[in-house]
Amino acid sequence: MKKMHQLKILILCATALFAGPLYAASNHGYAIDYIQGEGDVKGIKLAYQYHIPSEKLPLKYGRLYFESSFNIWQYGKENNHQTNVVLAMSPVIQYPVFNVKGIPVSVEFGIGVSILDDTHFAGKNVSTHYQFEDRLGLVADLGDNRSLALRYLHYSNAGFKSPNPGLDFISLSYAKRF
Repeated sequence: MKKMHQLKILILCATALFAGPLYAASNHGYAIDYIQGEGDVKGIKLAYQYHIPSEKLPLKYGRLYFESSFNIWQYGKENNHQTNVVLAMSPVIQYPVFNVKGIPVSVEFGIGVSILDDTHFAGKNVSTHYQFEDRLGLVADLGDNRSLALRYLHYSNAGFKSPNPGLDFISLSYAKRF
């Protein structure tokens, strides 16, 4: 029954993410991430992004966006695996650092909040459902409001409760603003 509920939520989120033509401004966007964690942890992340217009920012070249995401993580073999559902919200700052063959590359970082469905996952007890989501990444601007990013993600309760082993991930992300 839990899997059917998760599937309904995933379909609802995917529908909302791909309803791009409903928005007229290019400040809205979506991202789809493939996530690889420690051991056999794999996942997918679907995110809605709201990009703050650059004229409203005090940074000359930096960018700021807010991301709300729905994550599904899976650990273990097909016949014997755990699933964890995560909701997260993060402010993210991007700053251009260099170009590679004419493609602008930015560094990004952010610290947000998340809520995990299960506190025992992938052989770890993370103690609390509420976790911080830290990120550090490189983002390539592909043009036409599209980007590709490689990120390090870390989930932790910041030591508010023990144990606090944290969960670490690498993600590959495709994003599009519409």
